[in-house]
Amino acid sequence: MIRHIIAAIATLLALWAAYFLYTIDATSQKMKQIEGVIAKSRVKVHLNNNSITPIKKKSETNLQEERKKADEEVQKKLKALRERAGSAMAFKVSPLYKQKCSSCHGVNGKGIVGPKLIGKSEEYVYRALTDFKSGKRKNYVMYGLLTKMSDEDLKALSKEISTFEAKMKEAAAQ
Repeated sequence: MIRHIIAAIATLLALWAAYFLYTIDATSQKMKQIEGVIAKSRVKVHLNNNSITPIKKKSETNLQEERKKADEEVQKKLKALRERAGSAMAFKVSPLYKQKCSSCHGVNGKGIVGPKLIGKSEEYVYRALTDFKSGKRKNYVMYGLLTKMSDEDLKALSKEISTFEAKMKEAAAQ
């Protein structure tokens, strides 16, 4: 008998919860409709002379001007990228450098997301790499890239990176 009463109460509660969620959903839909109506009827109120003027949609010429400005901005950014990419392959790098370093530090160490590596000494780079690998310097990306690399690989990368400045000058001279 008590089981039946508890089951009936649970059923009634479940039905009430379903009805409650339905009413909340209906109210939400009404609020969205109201937001739409408000958005359509927005007006500017000038307090100095108490006049009300509707907000006007942008004219076609304004839209064209905005598009032109946006296109010019995109063109500037593309030009900067092209100039940067022009020297991107100034010299060859090892597959290890390409795989582990180039996505952040650039194909030739000029820096993209990560800092510039050109001009760094072999000792500096090796110390930085070992510090990242050991966790002494905190950078989770570097730590993740270096944890499985051998000491020989770190030394090879350090040596290669230390030659970037000379290679860049040599490539520029040609």
